[in-house]
Amino acid sequence: MKDTIFLIGFMGAGKSTVAEYLERNYGRRAVEMDERIEEQEQMPISGIFEEKGEEYFRELETGLLKSLEKEENLVVSCGGGVPLRPCNVEIMKESGRVVFLTASPETVYERVKNSHNRPLLEKNKNLPFIKSLMDKRRERYEAAADYLVSTDGRSAEEICREIMEKMKNE
Repeated sequence: MKDTIFLIGFMGAGKSTVAEYLERNYGRRAVEMDERIEEQEQMPISGIFEEKGEEYFRELETGLLKSLEKEENLVVSCGGGVPLRPCNVEIMKESGRVVFLTASPETVYERVKNSHNRPLLEKNKNLPFIKSLMDKRRERYEAAADYLVSTDGRSAEEICREIMEKMKNE
């Protein structure tokens, strides 16, 4: 069984923060999917959405996941839409463990309200919209996940300790 940790969850759930902590303190190599795609395409995610469309972006995500399949000891911070495609879930499950980082709509709002690099939220930074989108995605996230870990009111250290315990106790 491969040991890659795939962090999934809604925008602002803490995936990047947790990935960085796992890299610094657990010797894993962090891969930030959105950053990799921006580097590859030489433009921000918002530009990719505008110029080439969401479907093109989703294909880039799948391609990146496939390219990571043979690597080990990774922690991958997935874009919010990654687990919505069944082929992506299959790739992740074959390569490691999928951790769904959960957060309340209020926590997400507080974390993303000043951000401008989230195309799906840019014109909809409000609690009702965030809650609605989270509700639409929750079932898919839960179905993809091997573990659910709450990030509300918790430090990166506490979250990472829980993830590593869950993996150790398998």
